[in-house]
Amino acid sequence: MPDLLLRDVRLVDLDGTGRRAGRTDVLVLDGVVAEVGPAATTRARSAARAVPVLEGEGRWALPGLWDQHVHLQQWGLTRARLDLSGAGSAAEALATVRAALAAGGLPPTGVLTGFGHRSATWADQPTTAALDEVAGEVPVVLVSADCHHGWLSSAAQRRLGVPYRDGVVAEAEWFAANDVLTALPGAAEQASAAMSVAVDDALARGVVGVTDLEFGRPWELWRARHEAGEQLLRVRVGVYPEDLQHVLDAGARTGEPVAGAGGLVTMGPLKIISDGSLNTRTAWCHEPYADGHRLAHPSGAANHDADEVRELLSAAVAGGLEVALHAIGDAAVHQALDAFRQTGARGGIEHAQLVDLADLPLWSRLPVRASVQPAHLLDDRAVTEQCWPDRTDRTFTLRSFLDHGIELALGSDAPVAPLDPWLAAAAAVHRGPADGDSWHPDQAITAREALAASVDGRRLRPGGPGDVVLLDEDPLAPAGMPSREQARALRAASVSATVLAGRLVHGR
Repeated sequence: MPDLLLRDVRLVDLDGTGRRAGRTDVLVLDGVVAEVGPAATTRARSAARAVPVLEGEGRWALPGLWDQHVHLQQWGLTRARLDLSGAGSAAEALATVRAALAAGGLPPTGVLTGFGHRSATWADQPTTAALDEVAGEVPVVLVSADCHHGWLSSAAQRRLGVPYRDGVVAEAEWFAANDVLTALPGAAEQASAAMSVAVDDALARGVVGVTDLEFGRPWELWRARHEAGEQLLRVRVGVYPEDLQHVLDAGARTGEPVAGAGGLVTMGPLKIISDGSLNTRTAWCHEPYADGHRLAHPSGAANHDADEVRELLSAAVAGGLEVALHAIGDAAVHQALDAFRQTGARGGIEHAQLVDLADLPLWSRLPVRASVQPAHLLDDRAVTEQCWPDRTDRTFTLRSFLDHGIELALGSDAPVAPLDPWLAAAAAVHRGPADGDSWHPDQAITAREALAASVDGRRLRPGGPGDVVLLDEDPLAPAGMPSREQARALRAASVSATVLAGRLVHGR
């Protein structure tokens, strides 16, 4: 691992000591922080080994940032997909598809793929027949912004092996169809290029590590990237139940390096999707949705019953794996907490978008993180107010998590939200758009708390990873300003350098 001396930097005060940071040096030896301290000491040690120097010039130093929930291949692929995020109706989405087909040209897979529509608030709902009128015999796949359903033309349904229906393909059936989509001829080259762009962009934002919960066997993707000499970052790879036995048979345990991946890729958690999503209206709740009378499952539905969840968690415990348990509705969160309590499993509840506040005391006694994606509230506010108008005060309860002593870990769930820790932190602090009001501001957290939840629990101290982000300005300034101004400062944060394991991977 490389050596590096970061000379003349100021440490961001993540622990609220109240002291303005003086200038200091950070010495990294063999990829690990060896010393943080006065120039005389660090420079003497660095001179003995002829350590390269990165001049900090008074810039602000922060531990490398982490995104604790991404689907990195999917995130990269969205950049090459038709953007449907602005569609306010099925008709508008179809108009965008029509224009794209008229412009000509298809990707190497031969399937026109779009991404980003949010149909829960549409007056007109997606139908296969309507898409066929536009697409004809061209396979068209439109992936929802929450990634929990696909709107497919008849030709696409045939291409992906989906039985015909005049509506969307959702949840487990959609996940299986998406696996086929990403395995089509030409998809691998497209995905490799997409991941390279995604990695470079993450490093440019100061992100040195991700928990990659991509479907399939993401450890194979990262091993292939290492073998090809591609740029890496720190990665924890998840495994889904269908491949759990493969991982257990291999003896892979959470935290252990993935063989052949260069040391930066480690085994992560078992990922379980216990319910659906709000936008697809499949998140499992205690009470019905406001429009539940129009839904097959008025309160959403569980993907696994309580016994199945306990069995999966027990298998994870026996195999030395942590658990990342997707639970968006309050009924799903309650079931998840009960399963963690009964099995002794460790890990996190992913999303925890809607919670019963009465469940938080139990949660506080468990070794379970709240792995939350604050930027989702920017997009989900409208659908929350439409579908859960009686419980909006119990969504994205970041303040309540921290007040109960529950560990908070921030992420993006990219591609559902951009892989941008500064956007996530800003959303956690202001809970609204940069030019708008805060939504349920009583659940906001401070900028310091948001950044502390974005560094994987790390500080720039001897023995820690040599991962450092240099910023042009203190991200915690200006102190005492309204949340809108704090959020604007976070969104405007300028990353001038990113150091990964002692190696400069972005900037200067």
